[in-house]
Amino acid sequence: MFQGLFLLLIIGIDIYAFQSFRTICADYNQPIKGIIYSLYWLFSVGLPIVLISGFYVYSKSGVMPDWGKFGGSLFISMIITQLFIVFVLFGEDIFRLGNSVYHKFLISNDVERTISGRRKFISQASILIASVPFLSFIYGITKGKYNFKVHRTVLYFKDLPKAFEGFTIAQLSDIHSGSFTEQEGVIKGIELLNEQKPDLFVFTGDLVNSQASEFLPWVDIFKKIQAKFGKFSILGNHDYGDYHNWGSQDEKKANFQQLLDLQKQVEFQLLLDENVKIEKDGSFFTLIGVHNWGKRFGRKGDLDKALEGASSDSIKVLLSHDPTHFDEKVANHDNHIHLTLSGHTHGAQMGVEFPFLKWSPVKYIYPKWAGLYQENGRFLYVNRGFGYLGFAGRVGIWPEISIFEMRSA
Repeated sequence: MFQGLFLLLIIGIDIYAFQSFRTICADYNQPIKGIIYSLYWLFSVGLPIVLISGFYVYSKSGVMPDWGKFGGSLFISMIITQLFIVFVLFGEDIFRLGNSVYHKFLISNDVERTISGRRKFISQASILIASVPFLSFIYGITKGKYNFKVHRTVLYFKDLPKAFEGFTIAQLSDIHSGSFTEQEGVIKGIELLNEQKPDLFVFTGDLVNSQASEFLPWVDIFKKIQAKFGKFSILGNHDYGDYHNWGSQDEKKANFQQLLDLQKQVEFQLLLDENVKIEKDGSFFTLIGVHNWGKRFGRKGDLDKALEGASSDSIKVLLSHDPTHFDEKVANHDNHIHLTLSGHTHGAQMGVEFPFLKWSPVKYIYPKWAGLYQENGRFLYVNRGFGYLGFAGRVGIWPEISIFEMRSA
């Protein structure tokens, strides 16, 4: 039922947006008109076929082919572009309907010619407006997904030991290595991370999309991450293999074990409902890591277990993949957790961020979706993600390397 309605909606958008091209091409000669129409329907019909074919291959092999990822991303770009066209045309249609009602049946031929001319202008304007998101999405697919940005945040703590004044923590999240297609882009991101010379490195989950083998081509690259006080990680909802059709439970368990082994190969120390002391000059703070705990995507983590043995009066930094864990369990926990580092949302991989405006459609699902938040004297930081999933690109919400500097309040 839902699939049928969705298909009808897509067809309706295609036909409605096509009216803009028909209006513009009305005075063109037949060969040019035919070429434009053919290109329009080639994309409108061809891209869904490519996407469906990609999903068919995925259902058989468990791996989405690169052409399927690219075709699917172009399909998303096309639909959003068409929606912009439809929005403009629909507004003009509403105006024209109101104008017709106002004049009733007294509209002269001159008025009709004026309306016809305005229709052509509106069609041209709709395509011009829609070209902005279209070109943005093309950039996002080809370049934006590797347009890594460093986000620096200074955090002040009243009880920070003097030894950790100026101590820096680097965070990556949501690598999703199964989505990567270009080694050069990934290498650029790791080199940019190492240029920050962090004291400590943490990774907050989703190393892969579903299968541990996705990470094999990238081991040597991520092994080059440098941090003198260690490299620590946790698991995200995609790391458990729950989104793949395994032949048996034994196969799923073997995949999970392979993922744990790969984390060791890149020298990431996993924290699975446990904590460690990060020590410097006789002082320490507590680094805590939990299994994935999310309001919508599994509640595997046990925060109380992770806190066992942790000093009650030390600075505590929690690694928890899903930011909903903060609202549900961390913000009001009896044990004061100073800073929680999360990811998961990707910032929807699309949106806008300016000093005066920060918006992404994901905010309607995750109110805390990117950047720094504070509640009950506790910080939450949501990383925008290093990789990408689904849509093979990023538009406006760029891949992130987070750097935190600890300071005494």
